[in-house]
Amino acid sequence: MARDEVRRILPADIKRDVLIKDEKAETNPKWGFPPEKRPMEMHMQFGIINLDKPPGPTSHEVVAWVKKLFSLKKAGHGGTLDPKVSGVLPVALERATRVVQALLPAGKEYVALMHLHGEVSEDKIYAVMKEFEGEIIQRPPLRSAVKRRLRTRRVYYIEILEIDGKDVLFRVGVEAGTYIRSLIHHIGLALGVGAHMAELRRTRSGPFKEDETLVTLHDLVDYYHFWKEDGIEEYFRKAIQPMEKAVEHLPKVWIRDSAVAAVTYGADLAVPGIVKLHAGIKRGDLVAIMTLKDELVALGKASMTSGEMLNKSKGIAVDVDKVFMPRDWYPKMW
Repeated sequence: MARDEVRRILPADIKRDVLIKDEKAETNPKWGFPPEKRPMEMHMQFGIINLDKPPGPTSHEVVAWVKKLFSLKKAGHGGTLDPKVSGVLPVALERATRVVQALLPAGKEYVALMHLHGEVSEDKIYAVMKEFEGEIIQRPPLRSAVKRRLRTRRVYYIEILEIDGKDVLFRVGVEAGTYIRSLIHHIGLALGVGAHMAELRRTRSGPFKEDETLVTLHDLVDYYHFWKEDGIEEYFRKAIQPMEKAVEHLPKVWIRDSAVAAVTYGADLAVPGIVKLHAGIKRGDLVAIMTLKDELVALGKASMTSGEMLNKSKGIAVDVDKVFMPRDWYPKMW
């Protein structure tokens, strides 16, 4: 029988309109380092790798290998994958390490193989799995790093790819912190036969996908040596994405050059510094503060709505939380 087409949309896929507050504002090309023009060493300092984690090592071990390979002081990953699980593991480097926080609201996607413990008709499998879209309640597993209290998580979509006897291959888009093994267990209970997760691969973490940016550990070793030993940086540069990639999905506020240094020194963003912004920003939203060259300055929480930022002439628009841009990229103007 024909099945309904599944709309695979995560929060990271939301399109936003841009509102212009000051049409005449310009940026000085002498200041800053746009993502595409950063020297290789700087590119690595402010970079994030879309890494294809192999099954076997823990996510922590993979990050440790990357740190050792590149002789880094700091690195962090965007969401733990169990040792047996493979797939997309964003690894942020050095000054970009804390940007992984921005991936939390973006949503994640997995392809899972569920093995049923009994015979079930395809119609029932489709009907029951459809019921698990939306808000679900989960308790973290025993070996989880978080407290084992009940919590709600959102399943954005479930798409069955193939059914072969008792094996069901499906794609699922979920909120960060959703346990797929637990989801499969409860689907098995709802089907009345029980089920377990036979295999799992993460195919998306927000803006990071299985695309041309995805690299393996073997790729990284080769590309790094091409750069260090042969002076060929092209492949290594492509293997590291600018930290701005990690905030592609966030609502943004672009600021004038004269406001950049103040934010890097810890000031909250005031309305007069805003040149343009995304529509639909609500108070409390995580927003990215950007320069007019599309450089990430900081992350913060909106203390005004888009409408208030656009129409007001004074007041604090964004409470700055984490600053990523060095203080010497733009001159002080106060």
